[in-house]
Amino acid sequence: MAHYPLNHHLRQTYRFFAGLAGLYLTLFGVIGLGTTWGDEFFHRGSDWVLGLRTNPAASWLYTVLGVLLLLAVLLGGNLYHHVALVLGWGLCGLGVLVMAFIQTDANVLNVSMANVIVTIVLGLVTLTAGLYGKVGSRDAARAEVDAAHHPR
Repeated sequence: MAHYPLNHHLRQTYRFFAGLAGLYLTLFGVIGLGTTWGDEFFHRGSDWVLGLRTNPAASWLYTVLGVLLLLAVLLGGNLYHHVALVLGWGLCGLGVLVMAFIQTDANVLNVSMANVIVTIVLGLVTLTAGLYGKVGSRDAARAEVDAAHHPR
C-alpha cells in the first residue's frame, strides 16, 4: 500500500500549484472553444491557443478536466487528494497516448508535441500535489510520525 504523508507542511503550496494547473487547463479549453466555435468537432486545422494546437474536441476535454481540478482544489480535503492523484495520472497517460498518434490520421485532438509536453508537465504537477494533499487528524499525523521515527 502506498504511503501518503498526512498534513504535509507544504500541502497548501502544492494545492496552489494544482490550482494554477487547473486554471491553465480551463483557460486553454475555454479560449479554445471560442477560437474553434463553428468548426467540426474533430477538426484538424491550424488553431493555436496559449501556445498549443486545439480543436473543439480538445477544448471540451481540457475544459472539463480543468474545471474538475479547480473544483477539487477549492473543495480541498481528501477529495482533492484523490482527484488530484487520478487526474495527474490521467493527464500523464493522455500525453503519452496522444504522442503516439501525432503524425497519423488518428490525431483527433489535433495535438502537437508542445501539447504533449505541456499535458505531461501539468499531469506531473497535479500528481505531485495529490501525493502531498492527504489530510488527517492531528492524532493520526502524530502517530504516523512516531511510527516513522520509532519503528517497532
